[in-house]
Amino acid sequence: QVRLAESGGGSVQAGGSLTLSCASSVHARICMSWFRQAPGKEREGVASIAPSGSTMYADSVKGRFTVSKVDDKNTLTLHMTSLKPEDTALYYCASTPPPYYGRDSDCDFRPNFYNYWGQGTQVTVST
Repeated sequence: QVRLAESGGGSVQAGGSLTLSCASSVHARICMSWFRQAPGKEREGVASIAPSGSTMYADSVKGRFTVSKVDDKNTLTLHMTSLKPEDTALYYCASTPPPYYGRDSDCDFRPNFYNYWGQGTQVTVST
């Protein structure tokens, strides 16, 4: 069982920055990702990180968002810059069950690949 808890959401103006955190209850070899869901839209993958540290980003956030993992704190972060109104959404972190020994390339944005989800943290970007 992996418990995930997001924090760091808030309201910012366009062009601003925010850093989200996701605290995991386990220190283990897992694949973790950030997803987001805006009202009336499907959940979409934003950024993922494999146990090796290999990362993947959605085209819409490349160059603006950075995902990283602080292993000694069991924490996943998402540093978001140059925020746009279209980034407004509820942001979730997700995890595979430990241990993960699959391919880095499989740590992607398929929601059903992940067994554990946090409750989400709201990000609102205003013009």
